[in-house]
Amino acid sequence: MVKINVTGEKKVIDQQSAAQRFLAERGIRYDRWDIHKLSSAERNEDQILKAFSDEIETLKKEGNYLVADVINIDSKTPDLETMLEKFKKEHVHSEDEVRFTIYGSGIFYINKDGEVFSIEVEPGDLLGVPAGTKHWFDLCQDRHIIAIRLFQNRSGWTPYYTNSGLDGKYQPLCFGPAYIHNGDH
Repeated sequence: MVKINVTGEKKVIDQQSAAQRFLAERGIRYDRWDIHKLSSAERNEDQILKAFSDEIETLKKEGNYLVADVINIDSKTPDLETMLEKFKKEHVHSEDEVRFTIYGSGIFYINKDGEVFSIEVEPGDLLGVPAGTKHWFDLCQDRHIIAIRLFQNRSGWTPYYTNSGLDGKYQPLCFGPAYIHNGDH
């Protein structure tokens, strides 16, 4: 389930309805889909897209999305660090960034009107970041994520970097097994 770290308030939100409310107030879509529709062996793109075809079609209609695909990034991905460097810089897109996490975990940082918060996604989390929202992304410690992506333009989205340097002030910290809560968050 999603975990939100509101850095300015030193607050963690890890209860689904509170997280959904927090994100909705900021124009960000969050939902949970039943990840158990897939067996652990079903990890190829066709199987994943077929298992979630009803949900994908609903999203396509709601958001005028034209295409859905599956991204699979892990520690063996060629030029992984080069790819992640592009994701880890604050940027915006001219269309929504919609991701449904199938496997693994990642962390989105959102800069919404000067309020910076992180959203850690894990299997079952659907996140929709609206066009024009400043954000950046990194993988969590397991260095693996499989996610469905939806696009409004068949060519996909293009990042427009802000060059603010804000992304360099935040260490990507996921709250998975490697995280030890010390009461400061």
